[in-house]
Amino acid sequence: MTQKTLSYDQLLITPADVFEQMGYHGLLPDQVTQQETSAIIEEIRQWLCPQFCYQVVKELPSFDMGKIILRQLRGSEAYALFVCTSGTEYEAYQQRLKEQGDMVRVFIADALGSVIAEKCADQMEATLQENIDKLGWHHTNRFSPGYCGWHVSQQQLLFPLFEGHTCGVQLTDSSLMVPIKSVSGIIGIGKKVRKLDYTCGLCDFQQCYKRKLKLA
Repeated sequence: MTQKTLSYDQLLITPADVFEQMGYHGLLPDQVTQQETSAIIEEIRQWLCPQFCYQVVKELPSFDMGKIILRQLRGSEAYALFVCTSGTEYEAYQQRLKEQGDMVRVFIADALGSVIAEKCADQMEATLQENIDKLGWHHTNRFSPGYCGWHVSQQQLLFPLFEGHTCGVQLTDSSLMVPIKSVSGIIGIGKKVRKLDYTCGLCDFQQCYKRKLKLA
Protein backbone atom coordinates (compact mmCIF):
# COMPACT_ATOMS: atom_id res chain seq x y z
CA MET A 1 0.00 0.00 0.00
CA THR A 2 1.30 3.43 -0.96
CA GLN A 3 -0.23 6.40 0.85
CA LYS A 4 0.61 10.10 0.75
CA THR A 5 -0.72 13.37 2.16
CA LEU A 6 -0.35 16.43 -0.05
CA SER A 7 -0.48 20.18 0.41
CA TYR A 8 -2.67 22.48 -1.68
CA ASP A 9 0.32 23.81 -3.59
CA GLN A 10 1.42 20.31 -4.57
CA LEU A 11 -1.86 19.89 -6.47
CA LEU A 12 -0.80 22.57 -9.00
CA ILE A 13 -4.32 23.98 -9.30
CA THR A 14 -4.82 27.11 -11.37
CA PRO A 15 -7.79 29.51 -11.16
CA ALA A 16 -8.59 28.44 -14.73
CA ASP A 17 -9.06 24.86 -13.51
CA VAL A 18 -11.66 26.02 -11.01
CA PHE A 19 -13.45 28.29 -13.49
CA GLU A 20 -13.58 25.44 -16.00
CA GLN A 21 -15.21 23.20 -13.38
CA MET A 22 -17.72 25.98 -12.71
CA GLY A 23 -18.71 25.84 -16.38
CA TYR A 24 -17.08 28.99 -17.76
CA HIS A 25 -15.12 27.04 -20.41
CA GLY A 26 -12.22 29.41 -21.02
CA LEU A 27 -14.09 32.56 -20.01
CA LEU A 28 -13.64 34.52 -16.81
CA PRO A 29 -16.48 34.82 -14.28
CA ASP A 30 -17.53 38.18 -12.88
CA GLN A 31 -15.13 40.08 -10.65
CA VAL A 32 -16.91 39.09 -7.43
CA THR A 33 -16.67 35.38 -8.25
CA GLN A 34 -12.99 35.75 -9.11
CA GLN A 35 -12.30 37.54 -5.84
CA GLU A 36 -14.26 35.02 -3.79
CA THR A 37 -12.46 32.14 -5.51
CA SER A 38 -9.08 33.65 -4.66
CA ALA A 39 -10.18 34.24 -1.08
CA ILE A 40 -11.34 30.64 -0.63
CA ILE A 41 -8.12 29.29 -2.12
CA GLU A 42 -6.02 31.40 0.24
CA GLU A 43 -8.14 30.25 3.17
CA ILE A 44 -7.91 26.52 2.51
CA ARG A 45 -4.25 26.65 1.45
CA GLN A 46 -3.34 26.98 5.12
CA TRP A 47 -4.85 23.69 6.25
CA LEU A 48 -5.89 21.52 3.28
CA CYS A 49 -4.43 18.01 3.39
CA PRO A 50 -5.74 15.87 0.51
CA GLN A 51 -4.60 12.26 0.48
CA PHE A 52 -4.26 9.35 -1.89
CA CYS A 53 -3.56 5.69 -1.42
CA TYR A 54 -3.20 2.81 -3.82
CA GLN A 55 -2.26 -0.83 -3.78
CA VAL A 56 -1.09 -3.04 -6.63
CA VAL A 57 -2.66 -6.44 -7.22
CA LYS A 58 -1.59 -9.06 -9.75
CA GLU A 59 -5.03 -10.37 -10.64
CA LEU A 60 -7.96 -8.35 -11.96
CA PRO A 61 -10.66 -8.43 -9.26
CA SER A 62 -14.04 -9.84 -10.21
CA PHE A 63 -15.64 -6.53 -11.16
CA ASP A 64 -18.40 -6.13 -13.73
CA MET A 65 -16.76 -3.16 -15.44
CA GLY A 66 -18.15 -3.47 -18.96
CA LYS A 67 -16.41 -3.79 -22.29
CA ILE A 68 -15.10 -0.21 -22.54
CA ILE A 69 -12.93 -0.43 -19.44
CA LEU A 70 -11.94 -4.05 -19.99
CA ARG A 71 -10.71 -3.12 -23.47
CA GLN A 72 -8.57 -0.32 -22.02
CA LEU A 73 -7.12 -2.62 -19.35
CA ARG A 74 -6.21 -5.33 -21.86
CA GLY A 75 -2.54 -6.30 -21.67
CA SER A 76 -2.09 -5.15 -18.06
CA GLU A 77 0.36 -7.17 -16.00
CA ALA A 78 -1.01 -5.81 -12.70
CA TYR A 79 -3.60 -3.34 -11.46
CA ALA A 80 -3.50 -0.37 -9.10
CA LEU A 81 -6.60 0.12 -6.95
CA PHE A 82 -6.81 3.66 -5.62
CA VAL A 83 -8.66 6.15 -3.43
CA CYS A 84 -8.03 9.91 -3.52
CA THR A 85 -9.80 12.47 -1.36
CA SER A 86 -9.98 16.18 -0.62
CA GLY A 87 -10.14 15.16 3.04
CA THR A 88 -12.54 15.33 5.96
CA GLU A 89 -11.42 18.87 6.76
CA TYR A 90 -12.63 20.08 3.39
CA GLU A 91 -15.92 18.25 3.81
CA ALA A 92 -16.43 20.06 7.13
CA TYR A 93 -15.50 23.37 5.51
CA GLN A 94 -18.15 22.91 2.82
CA GLN A 95 -20.72 22.11 5.49
CA ARG A 96 -19.89 25.33 7.37
CA LEU A 97 -20.38 27.36 4.20
CA LYS A 98 -23.79 25.74 3.68
CA GLU A 99 -24.80 26.57 7.24
CA GLN A 100 -23.74 30.20 6.69
CA GLY A 101 -25.99 30.36 3.64
CA ASP A 102 -23.42 32.02 1.36
CA MET A 103 -24.49 30.33 -1.88
CA VAL A 104 -21.76 31.95 -3.98
CA ARG A 105 -19.09 30.47 -1.73
CA VAL A 106 -20.94 27.14 -1.60
CA PHE A 107 -20.90 27.03 -5.41
CA ILE A 108 -17.21 27.90 -5.61
CA ALA A 109 -16.22 25.43 -2.89
CA ASP A 110 -18.16 22.65 -4.59
CA ALA A 111 -16.32 23.22 -7.88
CA LEU A 112 -12.98 23.60 -6.11
CA GLY A 113 -13.53 20.38 -4.18
CA SER A 114 -14.03 18.46 -7.41
CA VAL A 115 -10.82 19.92 -8.82
CA ILE A 116 -8.93 19.06 -5.63
CA ALA A 117 -10.01 15.43 -5.82
CA GLU A 118 -9.08 15.12 -9.51
CA LYS A 119 -5.74 16.87 -9.08
CA CYS A 120 -5.01 14.60 -6.13
CA ALA A 121 -5.70 11.66 -8.46
CA ASP A 122 -3.29 13.20 -10.98
CA GLN A 123 -0.57 13.24 -8.32
CA MET A 124 -1.40 9.64 -7.45
CA GLU A 125 -0.89 8.69 -11.10
CA ALA A 126 2.45 10.51 -11.17
CA THR A 127 3.62 8.71 -8.04
CA LEU A 128 2.48 5.38 -9.44
CA GLN A 129 4.40 6.02 -12.65
CA GLU A 130 7.55 6.90 -10.69
CA ASN A 131 7.27 3.61 -8.83
CA ILE A 132 6.85 1.49 -11.97
CA ASP A 133 9.43 3.31 -14.09
CA LYS A 134 12.14 0.95 -12.84
CA LEU A 135 10.18 -1.94 -14.35
CA GLY A 136 9.82 -0.21 -17.69
CA TRP A 137 6.06 -0.23 -17.17
CA HIS A 138 3.39 2.26 -18.19
CA HIS A 139 -0.16 2.82 -16.95
CA THR A 140 -3.61 3.16 -18.46
CA ASN A 141 -6.17 5.84 -17.78
CA ARG A 142 -7.83 5.68 -14.40
CA PHE A 143 -11.37 4.32 -14.33
CA SER A 144 -13.93 4.76 -11.56
CA PRO A 145 -17.22 3.10 -10.65
CA GLY A 146 -20.01 5.21 -12.10
CA TYR A 147 -18.26 5.83 -15.42
CA CYS A 148 -17.85 4.03 -18.75
CA GLY A 149 -20.43 1.36 -17.90
CA TRP A 150 -18.96 0.43 -14.50
CA HIS A 151 -21.93 0.75 -12.13
CA VAL A 152 -21.36 2.83 -9.00
CA SER A 153 -22.67 -0.03 -6.83
CA GLN A 154 -19.41 -1.85 -7.60
CA GLN A 155 -17.81 0.40 -4.99
CA GLN A 156 -19.11 -2.23 -2.57
CA LEU A 157 -16.71 -4.74 -4.13
CA LEU A 158 -13.81 -2.31 -4.50
CA PHE A 159 -13.60 -0.87 -0.99
CA PRO A 160 -13.19 -4.16 0.94
CA LEU A 161 -10.03 -4.82 -1.09
CA PHE A 162 -8.32 -1.94 0.71
CA GLU A 163 -8.80 -3.68 4.09
CA GLY A 164 -9.65 -0.39 5.80
CA HIS A 165 -6.80 1.65 4.30
CA THR A 166 -8.89 4.20 2.37
CA CYS A 167 -7.42 7.55 3.51
CA GLY A 168 -10.41 7.99 5.82
CA VAL A 169 -12.94 7.67 2.99
CA GLN A 170 -16.04 5.69 3.94
CA LEU A 171 -18.72 4.18 1.76
CA THR A 172 -22.43 4.56 2.40
CA ASP A 173 -25.00 1.83 1.74
CA SER A 174 -25.88 3.64 -1.49
CA SER A 175 -22.21 3.51 -2.62
CA LEU A 176 -21.60 7.23 -2.03
CA MET A 177 -18.13 8.11 -0.82
CA VAL A 178 -17.72 10.32 2.26
CA PRO A 179 -16.02 12.78 1.97
CA ILE A 180 -17.99 13.23 -1.23
CA LYS A 181 -15.09 14.98 -2.96
CA SER A 182 -13.22 11.72 -3.42
CA VAL A 183 -12.22 9.52 -6.35
CA SER A 184 -11.70 5.76 -6.41
CA GLY A 185 -11.06 3.19 -9.08
CA ILE A 186 -8.53 1.12 -10.99
CA ILE A 187 -5.54 1.64 -13.27
CA GLY A 188 -3.89 -1.01 -15.43
CA ILE A 189 -0.07 -1.20 -15.41
CA GLY A 190 2.43 -3.12 -17.48
CA LYS A 191 4.91 -2.92 -20.36
CA LYS A 192 2.34 -2.98 -23.16
CA VAL A 193 -0.35 -0.63 -21.85
CA ARG A 194 -0.68 3.08 -22.57
CA LYS A 195 -2.64 6.05 -21.32
CA LEU A 196 -4.99 7.01 -24.17
CA ASP A 197 -7.61 9.63 -24.88
CA TYR A 198 -10.84 8.82 -23.07
CA THR A 199 -13.12 7.09 -25.59
CA CYS A 200 -16.13 9.34 -25.05
CA GLY A 201 -17.55 8.36 -28.43
CA LEU A 202 -18.09 4.82 -27.13
CA CYS A 203 -19.73 5.82 -23.86
CA ASP A 204 -23.29 7.08 -23.39
CA PHE A 205 -22.88 8.62 -19.91
CA GLN A 206 -23.73 12.26 -20.64
CA GLN A 207 -22.73 13.65 -17.23
CA CYS A 208 -19.14 12.37 -17.32
CA TYR A 209 -16.65 15.12 -16.45
CA LYS A 210 -14.29 13.87 -19.19
CA ARG A 211 -17.05 14.34 -21.77
CA LYS A 212 -17.67 17.85 -20.50
CA LEU A 213 -14.00 18.74 -20.88
CA LYS A 214 -13.88 17.40 -24.43
CA LEU A 215 -16.93 19.43 -25.39
CA ALA A 216 -15.59 22.64 -23.86
